[in-house]
Amino acid sequence: MSSYWQEPAYTHGTAPRTGVLLVNLGTPAAPTAAALRPYLKEFLSDPRVVEIPRPIWWLILNGIILNTRPAKSAKKYASVWTPEGSPLKVHTEKQAKLLAGFLANAGHRDLHVSWAMRYGQPSIRSQLDAMRAAGCNRILVVPLYPQYAASTTATVIDEVANCLRHWRNLPEIRYVRSFGDDPGYIEALAASVRAHWQRNGQADRLVLSFHGIPRRSLDLGDPYHCECYKTGRLLGEALQLPPERLIVSFQSRFGKAEWLKPYTQPTLEALGQSGVGSVDVMCPGFVSDCLETLEEINMECREAFLHAGGKQFGYIPCLNETQPWIEALTGLTVAHLGNWLNIPPPDAASLARQASRARELGAGA
Repeated sequence: MSSYWQEPAYTHGTAPRTGVLLVNLGTPAAPTAAALRPYLKEFLSDPRVVEIPRPIWWLILNGIILNTRPAKSAKKYASVWTPEGSPLKVHTEKQAKLLAGFLANAGHRDLHVSWAMRYGQPSIRSQLDAMRAAGCNRILVVPLYPQYAASTTATVIDEVANCLRHWRNLPEIRYVRSFGDDPGYIEALAASVRAHWQRNGQADRLVLSFHGIPRRSLDLGDPYHCECYKTGRLLGEALQLPPERLIVSFQSRFGKAEWLKPYTQPTLEALGQSGVGSVDVMCPGFVSDCLETLEEINMECREAFLHAGGKQFGYIPCLNETQPWIEALTGLTVAHLGNWLNIPPPDAASLARQASRARELGAGA
């Protein structure tokens, strides 16, 4: 049986197009245990996400985690769910629409801009299939993870490759590896901090909380830790903030193994206990607000800091749909599209000749 998926119908004389696919981590379809179970199974079954030997992890995942965690996670998702749906889904969809508009305003009107989730819906496969059906023979994949990690960016590239191995007619493919040091991204972060300070004044400390990964990943060569600290350094320089007032930490630890340190919540608790009265916390590793930022940071960590003696906790939202970020995303996209943007579209007469020649050679369409 063929391992190739059916090719979409093709009409000769159709102009080729270029596609841009934004990809974020993923979200369940609803804040319920029933919706969380398949989402968590897909996510936690990825060998890049959990590097425990498969037979052992299968028993842990299916025997324990998927029987206990969905209900707990559903309650947390329910606390941040919006009338439009999951915050991550809502923001990612809006970013894609704004990006398409900004690109069109810059003269790049015939780009097919879409978005997908690595886990959950819309899937990478479904969006790649839609691009193929739309005639895209060049596709730029933009994982929305500023700092590269094997458990995030690489999983997106894995899934793209898994899909394309079933295509007969392959497109040209490019992807953005990381952008944690991109000047536009850094300035967008700085603009968010400045706007927060203008409204609320400066706190005693600015805490940059990045999603954590196991310490073992760093020891085995994953560059994520270094890229996070580089982002922190560049943002501090952009804000002209003394180094002692900026703290990089890591959140969302899972399991009993050591993860990247310092951990965010214990760091905030220590600050509160030591007499630091106010903190501002932002999450530069996320370009869209989501469960990890809205619930873990703005609810759990807020409570932990105040309970430890802190007086004022300021949460700085993710970049979301702020204009500096969409401008930065547009610049990043244009830079990686590169010479594809300089390929002149064929004129109508040329396309008509192509279709005529194809029919003369026996093509049905």
